[in-house]
Amino acid sequence: MRDQRRPHSPDSGDLPLELSTFVGRSAEFAELTAALGAARLVTVTGAGGVGKSRLAARAASRCAPRDGVWHVELAPVRDPEFVDYAVVEGLGLTDHTTRLPHETLLAHLAGRELLLILDGFEHLVGACAELATDLLRRVPGLSVLAVGRRPLGLAGEWLFPLAPLGEDDAVELFVERAAQRGTAVPGDGDVRELCRRLDGIPLAIELAAGRLRTLAPGQLLERLDDRFRLLTGGTRDVLPRHRTLRTTVGWSHELCTPEERLLWARLSVFAGRFDLDAAEYVCGGQGLHADDVLDVLSELLAQSVLAREETPAGVCYRMLDTIRAYGADWLEATGDAARLRRRHRDWYLGLTTWCELEWFSPRQGEVAARVEAELPNLRCALEYCLGEPDEAHLGQYLAGSLWFHWVGCGRLSEGRHWLEQAVALDSDHGRSRLKALWVLGYVAILQGDSVPALGLLLECREEAEDAGDPTAVAYAEHRTGCLAMLSDDMERAETLLRSALARYREIGELNSNVLMGQIELAMTRAFQGDLPDAVRLCEDVRQVCEDHGERWARSYALYVLAYAAWAEGHLPGARALLTECLGSAHSFHDLLGSVLAVELLALVTGAEGDAAEAAVLQGAAAGMWPSVGLPLFGSACFNAPHELCETAAREALGDERYEEYVRQGAELGREAAVRRALGRPSSDAPPSPRGPARHVRATLTMRKPAASPTRKGGETTG
Repeated sequence: MRDQRRPHSPDSGDLPLELSTFVGRSAEFAELTAALGAARLVTVTGAGGVGKSRLAARAASRCAPRDGVWHVELAPVRDPEFVDYAVVEGLGLTDHTTRLPHETLLAHLAGRELLLILDGFEHLVGACAELATDLLRRVPGLSVLAVGRRPLGLAGEWLFPLAPLGEDDAVELFVERAAQRGTAVPGDGDVRELCRRLDGIPLAIELAAGRLRTLAPGQLLERLDDRFRLLTGGTRDVLPRHRTLRTTVGWSHELCTPEERLLWARLSVFAGRFDLDAAEYVCGGQGLHADDVLDVLSELLAQSVLAREETPAGVCYRMLDTIRAYGADWLEATGDAARLRRRHRDWYLGLTTWCELEWFSPRQGEVAARVEAELPNLRCALEYCLGEPDEAHLGQYLAGSLWFHWVGCGRLSEGRHWLEQAVALDSDHGRSRLKALWVLGYVAILQGDSVPALGLLLECREEAEDAGDPTAVAYAEHRTGCLAMLSDDMERAETLLRSALARYREIGELNSNVLMGQIELAMTRAFQGDLPDAVRLCEDVRQVCEDHGERWARSYALYVLAYAAWAEGHLPGARALLTECLGSAHSFHDLLGSVLAVELLALVTGAEGDAAEAAVLQGAAAGMWPSVGLPLFGSACFNAPHELCETAAREALGDERYEEYVRQGAELGREAAVRRALGRPSSDAPPSPRGPARHVRATLTMRKPAASPTRKGGETTG
């Protein structure tokens, strides 16, 4: 399990990443640290912008649970149904089974000791309270640090209300932020009065300091006094500091130029991060030319209305949650919110189309990173499409076009959620629904849910034939062939796959899916004892992938070729192929490809003479399979190499030592297991004999094994 002590984001309305140095709070820090040592559920509460997330992160860094501190950002999550998904994602888990995310969490957390930070939960109190209650009850080693604007309201909850900064700390923060912007100000006089008027709220101080490029502290103080009188309001039961924060945001808003206020409001349609291209397309026009967006955005950045972040997909921007909410109110007031949401949807439909096309290209890794970074916005677009009667076909198109992300990047459970909603909607655009149907069938196959998968694929084929859609017919036939393979009906599988590949050629279809169909055909040939033909098919796939820069489907072709190399006794070649295969699969978070590669690496390692390390890798694979499905898919063909490896290792080590090494491997987390498989650390066990290798090859050829995801676990992703 990897330790995610990640820098905090400002999702919950607190402070920007680039201004994350800690000022003051020494007493609160000591008290919160002590509370974390005394209680399993601690909730830090306070107004937006008061510094909750920053203090929580600092206190958590002092904790040392065995399995680390894990941070889950909940502010971008709008639907309570996605709380479990967000926690699964925050823990870095990938699960290909039909288990609910909550079951995945319980299975993964069992026996672990860790601190889970739930940050920005206030709009999801019920769901988060239910989740925390169940996890704390069933996972004795778990502690929870909740961060939000209100308590969870649970028994045993240790409440830690966080007040604004004291005057001296507030002045220190203002002076430091001013210095970071290249302005030296004295920490007395107007500055002290300004901080006093801002009630020591860090976000308010950040916003005030952001104005020092154009206004002196005295001018800020004068204008602040005016804006307080203008904007103070709200019901009597609202805390004064809540009204003050809104007033401060409103004051910063009023100090913006009309173009800056307009862009602020329009940027509120984004969920999470966004890049400049998206901002220019979505927010440009009707009073703000697209060419001017960069300059206006730069001003908002300088004023701390936006935060700049470096991501694997490039430079992105993020609006603080409190500021986004304020902008959203203004956008609604302008009457332009519906148009902006449509433009937002259009941008992410276009982005998804581009990503699907570029998945079959040298930019495959970039596409994976981009979609991962854009998930909050893609979810927002899906919610919009699936919630509007006239948008159903666009929701179906969007959910179906993201097949490569659901399947290839470890998002099967979420993909099925969106796809099931999409296919349930009526649509006049049959092609979009047909695509969603076969993708949903594909996802169900990978989750080992073969009966619903077959029904979906039959429905897709029937409707495609009625509609005269040869592309959908080809995909439905392709995936039905996979189901036949997973049912060990190799002759029927070969017939269906050859027919689907012929259809693809006829319509000129060539992409990762098509190549996976050829790999799956190679697997059926291998299962029927024709390894040379399987090698021929996969070498052809390998060449096409290299011509197009495709890495994901190529990793499965390498897997089949590695098995063939092992069967021919070429162990160095088999290891080299598997190392590359595992590296590629893991880089895409493809758990299925990763665990298959680890299983085969165990076999190669045993053949090389290291029975102990082979047993460790078998244990590591055993620890990964529960997140995929039935180990080795319950297939005799897939199980034959595993049994052979286990038999040889037991013979070399003895049952007791073999089981001990397997236990060691099973205790490795996924990241550690992959590092172990790629690094192949030496073992202190005596080498196992290499003698049986020739007999092994003969036995496996008779069993007709190959490599592919199969029954009750999935199929090769594509």
